[in-house]
Amino acid sequence: MQFISKLKRFYKRNERVLIPGVLIVGVAADFITFRVISIRSAFIVLAVYWLIAGITIVFIQHHKTEGIDESNVILRYYKVLAPLIIQFTFGATLSASFIFYWFSGALSISWPFMLLIAFLMIANEAFREYYMKPVVQISVYYFITFSMLTLMLPYLFNSISAWIFVLSGLLSLVIAFLYLRILTSKFDQIKYRQPVIQTTVLTIFLLMNLLYFTNFIPPIPLSLTEAGVYHNIIRSKGTYILETERQNFFQRLMPGETIHLTDGGSAYIYSSIFAPFDLNTTVIHEWQYFDSSKKRWITSDRLSFNIYGGREGGYRGYSKKSTLSEGLWRVNIQTQRGQIIGRLKFRINYANEEIETIELSK
Repeated sequence: MQFISKLKRFYKRNERVLIPGVLIVGVAADFITFRVISIRSAFIVLAVYWLIAGITIVFIQHHKTEGIDESNVILRYYKVLAPLIIQFTFGATLSASFIFYWFSGALSISWPFMLLIAFLMIANEAFREYYMKPVVQISVYYFITFSMLTLMLPYLFNSISAWIFVLSGLLSLVIAFLYLRILTSKFDQIKYRQPVIQTTVLTIFLLMNLLYFTNFIPPIPLSLTEAGVYHNIIRSKGTYILETERQNFFQRLMPGETIHLTDGGSAYIYSSIFAPFDLNTTVIHEWQYFDSSKKRWITSDRLSFNIYGGREGGYRGYSKKSTLSEGLWRVNIQTQRGQIIGRLKFRINYANEEIETIELSK
């Protein structure tokens, strides 16, 4: 009993350090988890975090209304640690979404959704007292539920079709309805706030669908592992031979790529995309050039190829384009729905002399 009292005093004295510290530990745990264990095992860990968060929210509300059995040492410890548990599980699950979506889309396209997740992660620490309110806890918990389902179901069904996202949303609403029903049946303060909670959950549901169908949510679980522009690409016995310009150390440090072509030359775009086992989908290389007079990007070609998941280094493919004009170009690597997996920008310059190149194997 005396130890619990000391633990309470320690928590109160170091709350400002403990809360952000636990959040950082949760984020670090995700990075280690996704690098060391398999994706499926990582999902099991995240599901455990999600379950613990849900149970802890119920416990906090129970403690506020009915108190706990003070003779139960485990519950007394849980009471003291509950705020930290909420911080850790929320931080871990939110950062998991951030990590997955970060690697699965171009930041220039998906930044609104990434910004939303980053805000929730920061707010989880900055507004910790506000986070202890039931409306906020349940709303964030619903967002986490929806996000996790959009991560897990594509792996389960080996598909990135729109119906997977729709199913994730509908399933998240069912879970939210059942969870809220449990809470309102036991706690009057939740029942009193039920209309506000329901409105917030529905708003999150509609916002997520708006971001998805306007292609701001990246195409989980696809992620671009490598992309580049080359003079020539040959596939030989499972290996890609890439012909690229010789560059010195300082040229490699410069941002952006420039490819020098001779008259009649072609440019090749190589991309390697990670996809889970058994996933079969089509990837588009959308070639665009920047029209300086109109100040906008103009689509020149949309070239496609199929990918089949399961290869650890990513599924490789390329597209070729001839008769390119000088200037700034980009290739959007995207799904059939237009969700951008990655984006490659480069400049085309024409040269009169022969360009010195070297060969790389991938």
